[in-house]
Parts: sequence; structure tokens; C-alpha cells
Amino acid sequence: MAEKPLDRLAEAHGIALSYISETGESRPISDDAKRGLLGALGVAARTDADLEAGLAAVKSQPRSGSRSVSSAECYLPDWLAAARFWGVTCQLYGIRSRRNWGIGDFEDLARIAEIMAAEGADFIGVNPLHALFMAQPQRHSPYSPSSRRFLNPIYIATDRLPGCGAPPTDRLTATRCRELVDYDEVTTLKRAALEAGFVRFCGSEYGTGSSWDRDFSRFCAKGGSALADFALFETISEAEAASGGSAGWHGWPDELRSMGSPAVKRIAREKEERIRFHLWLQWVADGQLAAAQRRALGAGMRMGLYLDLAVGVAPDGADTWCAPAEVLAGARIGSPPDPFNSAGQDWGLAPLNPEPRNGSGGGLFRSVVEAAMRYAGAVRLDHAMALERLFLIPEGHSSADGGYVTYPTNVLVEDLARTSQECRTVVIGEDLGTVSPGFRETMREAGILGYRVLLFERDKTGGFRPPVRYDPRALACVSTHDLPTLAGWWEGRDLSEREALGLTIGEDAQRARAARQSDKRAMISALARAGILPSELIPFRRRSTLPSDLPDALCVAIHRFVARTPCRLVAAQLEDLLGSPDCLNIPGTTDEHPNWRRKIPIEIEDMAGLPLLRAICGALKEERPRSS
Repeated sequence: MAEKPLDRLAEAHGIALSYISETGESRPISDDAKRGLLGALGVAARTDADLEAGLAAVKSQPRSGSRSVSSAECYLPDWLAAARFWGVTCQLYGIRSRRNWGIGDFEDLARIAEIMAAEGADFIGVNPLHALFMAQPQRHSPYSPSSRRFLNPIYIATDRLPGCGAPPTDRLTATRCRELVDYDEVTTLKRAALEAGFVRFCGSEYGTGSSWDRDFSRFCAKGGSALADFALFETISEAEAASGGSAGWHGWPDELRSMGSPAVKRIAREKEERIRFHLWLQWVADGQLAAAQRRALGAGMRMGLYLDLAVGVAPDGADTWCAPAEVLAGARIGSPPDPFNSAGQDWGLAPLNPEPRNGSGGGLFRSVVEAAMRYAGAVRLDHAMALERLFLIPEGHSSADGGYVTYPTNVLVEDLARTSQECRTVVIGEDLGTVSPGFRETMREAGILGYRVLLFERDKTGGFRPPVRYDPRALACVSTHDLPTLAGWWEGRDLSEREALGLTIGEDAQRARAARQSDKRAMISALARAGILPSELIPFRRRSTLPSDLPDALCVAIHRFVARTPCRLVAAQLEDLLGSPDCLNIPGTTDEHPNWRRKIPIEIEDMAGLPLLRAICGALKEERPRSS
């Protein structure tokens, strides 16, 4: 039981006074961090009088929401319990095709689903499709969205819309051929086309009572005030950015920072057509994503789309402006110090408020989950531990001086499970990193599948865990978007890039390279013990050197190894199927590395006949044959 008034008040509001580090040490958080976190929660704690008043308020009105686990369970279809399935994940922005405009789009997504369904895949996973900042294309991280409730219009397939036209051939060819996504140019080209498409819609459909007009009206009515508020935010955001201001509301004039201000209400009246444009963008995006899911299922996939849900939002984005009571403005999501990051990490994301004020009742979380599940056979919760607790960093503090704040697990799981059952959507929780004792049991009881990454699955000796020891109630994969691709891992491409960026230097860099050589040998040994090491690689078990490039046969064997696990689902990265060695994202970097900009090495029209892709898919099909 806490002795100090500050500690009692902190505990009463779900702030842990200490946490267990990854090395097993108990680390207390500072009093300053406690006060900062209390302040972020809207609780004054600077003076003795503050503490006394805060404790009295807690006594009269205890914190809402129990920490107990809900009895509700997420949807798990019978066919998933009876057999093991596999699919492919990709980064939609990085898809090349002979028809897109320099960035992957919803038509490409549907086409990839059809291609992979023909190979035997049952799902196609993609990066978060959340709305970013259309007025500031440079903010392109899919994991730092403006809103998790709405879609990114940049993924609209403009050539599938009447009236959009096409940009000049030279500009279209140039952006299509670039090795990296040029978000500025792509946004410029697509915005012009979408503006033209909207003009055509208004001239020939809107208000006419046509089927498209009725569908648009139904969409807006169903979206309600949340959709209208988002479109209003987008309208102000683009106007501010066009005049040299900020796309995010933290840089707006004071009179625009509150959605209920007279100035904002005036804009809502005066800019009806512009607001309608942003409503129309969401309608088009929603329709194209729904069509992609229909085509995936129509091609024979059991799940179809597998969508990713980011853990938080940008502090100056639409969600924090539209629903300020349900988001914490004075804290950012991060992670505590660990052996790899002695200073901890600051992800720069605004978290949900564990104590929604003004009677809002947590509706934002429910609407985020509903938006993710609307057209998905499965969703992946990035940093699933947010269902239980988050490491939050108070405003003005460093990432090393944050603390854990608990969340109403039973309430969140209840909302998650109810929506999962209603939408018939499987839930996968990314449970990597610092996981509190008992949380995986909480996931299991809630019917949430875990997440097992081969590169992390080690035994006590440092060797790779044999397939039989994987958790059946999980999705298994070789790597993720935050780790090197398989070819990049084998070649040490990630180590070279970290050295070039100065993230790893001197003896640390040498140790990392030595460890990678040991890991590669451990991989060879694990495959040999499993009886799937290709015959041409058996001699390398005794040689002092290993192949510098990843042999195709070894790449196939590694995927076969993961496919042999009892995990209900296995996901193969498209980049691994294509043999790409380039890192998609290097955590801890922003402009130093082209994060979230890399394109796949070939166009999807040429994908189906690729020998490596066919070989890996063949191995996955052999290990996980489809049942009727």
C-alpha cells in the first residue's frame, strides 16, 4: 500500500509506481513523472492541497473501469480451429504496377489478393490504411496517423473513377519509375485528378437521386457527426497548409484549435462544398476497399484482407481535435529503457485517455475498432499490450522518465470482442517487446491470437526454437516491417545501414556482426534438426564460411520451417517472396533512412511467374494444405 499522498493518488489513477525492466530489475518512476502523468490525466498534483483534493475526489468517485478480464471472446471461425492457414503481407504504398500512379492503391491490393489466392493464400495483409495528413504528404508514416477511424485517400485508384483523367505522361512515367515513393508528387497528381472526379460527381450525380447519389447520402448519414467532423478538420487543414500554415492543428490560430469555436462553426457553414469533397473522398476510398475484400474472397481466400491497426495517433491530427476528451494531450506513447535503447523510446503518439471525460464513455476506441473490422477478415493490433497498459511520457519529459498507466482491460476487450463477433473478424495481437506477466493469458482467454516472429523465437542457448514449441493460438512469421527482410538479415544489410547512420559504432558494431554470424549458423542448425536443410547446404554446417547472399533454397526452407509450426496462421512477407534485401523501416530514424518509401523490386503483373515466389508458396501449400 502506497504511503505518500502522491503515490496513493498516482495508484488510484492507474499509474504504476515502478516497473520491471527487460533485465529483471525493478525501476521506480520519479515523483516528477508521477505528477506529469497525473497532469496528463487531468489531475492536479503540484501542491499538498492538490493531492488532498485529488484523493477526496477519488474517494467520492473511484476510477471507472475494472482491471479484471472480460469474459467476452473474439471471433474465431470453426475452420480456423480445425486447420492451419497461410497468407502474405505487403506494404501497399510500395506496390509497383503498370497502371498505378507511383504508389500502390486499392486496385493493386485487390489484384495482389487474386494473385496470391491462386497460389493458395487465404489472406493478404497490409500496413495501416489510416488517414494521414493529405495537406502535408511528407508525414507519411502509416503508424503515425491523423485519424484511425478514416482512410487515406492517397490509396484511391484514380483510374477506376470516372472524370479523373490522367496526368501528363512524362510526369506519370517518372513517378512510376522512381525507386522510392515520391509522396509530394503522387499527392499533387492524385489531388488534381480527384478534384476533377469530384466536379464530375457533383455535376452528374449529386442531388439527382441516382444510385451513386443515394449511396453517398447513406454513407454520410451512417458516418454521422464523426465523419462530418473529420471532413471539417481536413477542410481547415488544407486551407491552413495552403496559406503557409500547419496541416496539424497545433499550428493553427487559437480560434481554430477548438472544434466548437465560433470561427470553426463559421467555416462549417461557409465551406460546405469543400467539406463535401472530403466526405466524397472517404466514400470513394471506403467503396474501393470494400471491393478489394469482395474480390479477395471471390478469388477463394478464407479471410481476405488482414488490416493493421496503429497503437496511437499524431498529437495534432484529426482524432485529437475531434475527440479531445478521449485522447491524452499531455503525454506520448513510448517504451522504457532496455538493453537495446538505454534512453527508452518516444514514439510521438497520442494515446487514448484511460479515463474519458465529459461522459464520452470510450466511444473513440469502439469506432476505431469498427472502422478496422468493417471490411477485414482479420485485424492486427500493433502493440496489443495497450489493451492493458501503456508506457506514457509526460509532456516536457524524456523517454527515460515515463511510466506505465493501466487501461480498463475488461472494457476494451469487451468492445473489441463484441465488434469482432459482429463483423466476424479474427483479432491478432502484436505481443512483442515488454509484455507484463499474465498478459498473454489475458489474450488467450479473450480469443486474441498472439504474434510469433522467427527471428525472436529463441531457446535458452540462443538457438532457434523448434517448430513444435510454437504457440498454436498465434500467427507466425519470419520477420516484420520493423526488422530486416530475410535476405537483408542474412546479408547483414540492416547492420551496414545502422553503421552508416551512426546508430551502431565501434565495438558494438563488431559484436553485432559476430552475433549475426552466430545467428546464421544457429538457423542452419535449426533447419538441419528439423530435417529440412537443403542438401546443397549441408556442407556449410562444417565450413567456416557461409554464403554471402541468401540462397533461394535456404529462403524456401526457412519458410517451410515456420509453416511447420502448429500456429493457426503463418504470414510470409511479400518482400521475402521477391528476395528483396532492403529494410522497410529502421526504428529510431526519420529522414535519415527512406522509411515507408521503398517499392517492391518488380511490377505485380510479373509476380505470378517468379521462381522464388512460386517455390515459397509451394512449400507453404505442402505444409499447410487447404481443407474443404
